[in-house]
Amino acid sequence: MPGTELYGAEERQEINDVLETGMFFRYNHDAQRNNIWKAREFEAEVCKLVGAKYAHAVSSGSTAVQCALAAAGIGAGDEVIVPPFTYIATVEAVLIAGAIPVFAEVDETLCLSAEGIRKALTPNTKAICLVHMCGQMADMDSIMEVVKEHNLILVEDAGQAMAASYKGVSTGLWGVAGAYSYDFFKIATAAEGGVMVTNDEQIYKLADSYSDHGHDHIGNNRGMEQHPVIGFNFRISELHAAIGKVQTQRVPYVREKNNEYKKYLMEKLGQVPGVSFATIPDPSGDSATFLNLLLPDTETAGKVVAELNAAGVGGFNYWYTNMYHFINQWDHLKEMRTAARLGVEKFGAPQDYANLDIPKSQEVIGRLISFGIRVTWTYAEIDTLIEKVSAAVQKVQQVEA
Repeated sequence: MPGTELYGAEERQEINDVLETGMFFRYNHDAQRNNIWKAREFEAEVCKLVGAKYAHAVSSGSTAVQCALAAAGIGAGDEVIVPPFTYIATVEAVLIAGAIPVFAEVDETLCLSAEGIRKALTPNTKAICLVHMCGQMADMDSIMEVVKEHNLILVEDAGQAMAASYKGVSTGLWGVAGAYSYDFFKIATAAEGGVMVTNDEQIYKLADSYSDHGHDHIGNNRGMEQHPVIGFNFRISELHAAIGKVQTQRVPYVREKNNEYKKYLMEKLGQVPGVSFATIPDPSGDSATFLNLLLPDTETAGKVVAELNAAGVGGFNYWYTNMYHFINQWDHLKEMRTAARLGVEKFGAPQDYANLDIPKSQEVIGRLISFGIRVTWTYAEIDTLIEKVSAAVQKVQQVEA
């Protein structure tokens, strides 16, 4: 995604600010840092971009999800509805919290559907960890109906959808807390990093303490701080935050160019028989980091993938066989291969992870091919991609006919 594409003098200057002070730690040491507070500035930029009251930067998108879950009070034995289509970190965060993942169906939005959530509910359901996939957003109106009707806690993993929104509200801000990823492959990068966002001050304070061994961060003597909760170390460094700050400032431009290119691609490829697209619940809020094609069926999609590979076309994902984004390949989860015993092994799960009944998810993800959109593309490069994708789809369908 664009975080790997745009990097320059601004990032170098921010890093150099930190190097000149030698203060890589994000807290305290006020006298030594010459008023350089990159993590705070990074967080302020995220708040400005997405409209959050509070943002807390941590070491990764995965730990941002963990902080969001913990601050929302989700822990040992709690059932949490999750999608089978996500980077597996979402499910890992639930497991490591001691909670129990319960898988529900996704639909053509590539996200959990309200219908899928309703079918997965049990009397023990406490929360939903909703994932906004492939730069898009879930259908939040229908999902919020379920959340309110059943008094559920909603946490959002918007790792792939930072800067996306639904009806003017950013992904990550519909529930009690949300999480963004700033790893090397997202719309903006900190090299490694993540940010938890919320509009709830208490949630923010809990996450702030939880991510730093329970420190309350009051006063300027770290050794004398109070510890309101037990936590762990998910801190971000000032070096990573320095990069994240500038990268966040680049996002409005990236989003604008992404949408320009995505609309062009959809207009052209939409004329190819057999090609449709994933549903975008609010096209005006698309971050447009991915072009998400839907082919007629799984067999056709697999053959098109083979044709694209044979033609040397890169930059796409066939998630159906991807090792870390779809449950079909998560054998370590299905067989519960753990380094240390997890809560789910003690409490049990209401599902057999190795034999899930998720036909809609299998059908949708089987048909899905996603192309990463590059902000540095030229229209000549885009036209070449259109030609190659069109040729692959048409060749497969002619053979099938």
